[in-house]
Amino acid sequence: MTTPQYISTRDSSPAVGFAEALLNGLAPDGGLYLPDRIPPLPSDWRDAASLPDLAFEVLHPWLADDFAPDRLRPLLADALDFPIPLVPLGDDLYVLELFHGPTLSFKDVGARTMARLTAEALHGERLTILVATSGDTGSAVADGFAGQPGVRVVLLYPKGQVSPVQERQLIVERPGVQTLAVEGTFDDCQRLVKAAFGEPVPEGERRSSANSINVGRLLPQMLYYTWALAQSDLDEAVVCVPSGNLGNLTAGVMAARAGLPIRRFIAAHNANDFFPRYLDYGADDFPASVRTLSNAMDVGAPSNFERLQALLPGETLRDRLWGTSVTDDETLASMRAVYEATGYLADPHTAVGLEGVRRYRQATGDTTPAIVLSTAHPTKFPEAVERALGFAPETPPALAALTNRPTFVAPIAPTLEALRPYLRK
Repeated sequence: MTTPQYISTRDSSPAVGFAEALLNGLAPDGGLYLPDRIPPLPSDWRDAASLPDLAFEVLHPWLADDFAPDRLRPLLADALDFPIPLVPLGDDLYVLELFHGPTLSFKDVGARTMARLTAEALHGERLTILVATSGDTGSAVADGFAGQPGVRVVLLYPKGQVSPVQERQLIVERPGVQTLAVEGTFDDCQRLVKAAFGEPVPEGERRSSANSINVGRLLPQMLYYTWALAQSDLDEAVVCVPSGNLGNLTAGVMAARAGLPIRRFIAAHNANDFFPRYLDYGADDFPASVRTLSNAMDVGAPSNFERLQALLPGETLRDRLWGTSVTDDETLASMRAVYEATGYLADPHTAVGLEGVRRYRQATGDTTPAIVLSTAHPTKFPEAVERALGFAPETPPALAALTNRPTFVAPIAPTLEALRPYLRK
């Protein structure tokens, strides 16, 4: 079977192998890389004994030209060394807990895997990773890439627009990581990262991104959709994805295109509602992002929108995806409702997803078993949990330990001129 080549969503850059797409981040024409074909899932995908075993069987057909089996297996085992349980809540509703990695976020799966693949693919070159974050991406990337040989990370986040716990995770000092607090929004951070790719790169160095614009983040994120169904007895499921930049949703669509039995996806957004409006009536505006309790989803102009359009052209996108947006008050009500009904403590992002399932079932009458991706640990949002339930969640030891660690952060204006000095080694 031929390993995929990776082509730009804008169709004016040459096809490249996975390692080159990984190290490039964006295609030369400014587009996002997509595979020119999608390898099918192995026939025995439900029989995997562990997540790393499943990861190898699923990903090797995508990466075979660049990573020999004896190198890929240990990389995946090292990256995916934490549990991802599927928790039943009753009424054919499940929560897939993706927050048991080192930074308590689903992004540990993609970032840790991508970091190890990147270090392996460099072959002695030097690489600067640029990453914009609205909450959890930055800490997962910083933790995943810290200390990887040949790699430095420049991390941008919107100052004052992430939770205090998230900010502490972002600014903890790590080897090879420079954190920048941008006086602006996440959209400003994302704009700066994209603009930085047009800047000169010193000889002997490369520049890439670890946001979900990088296909190296997307491929590992297919794994937990597959793992969710592999550890269940479900023949088919509807999957609800708390959504912002649409990378997680794109990875799920790729897994479904590979043969995973997902009936439909629910894109559950907060007040940043461009994509649900697009699904409803074809909205084509990208409003500025607004701040919400589910801040990792505070994205006005989602980068992966063009990937989704390429994967599911025309009305196919609306056939496979259903969208809704949830206000902060409705998010708090969802947190209360699930806790009172089941005792389950959901963070704001998961609560948006749970409300999305409720609305989808009410609107469509579809009673297919539903899985909500639980993307972050509730302890990262103590203020929101206390507002909803009247108490703060317990802090895990790993998070409490950050209190005594040194920090390293520099404030910058939301301009390319302010960023330029940090692009140099």
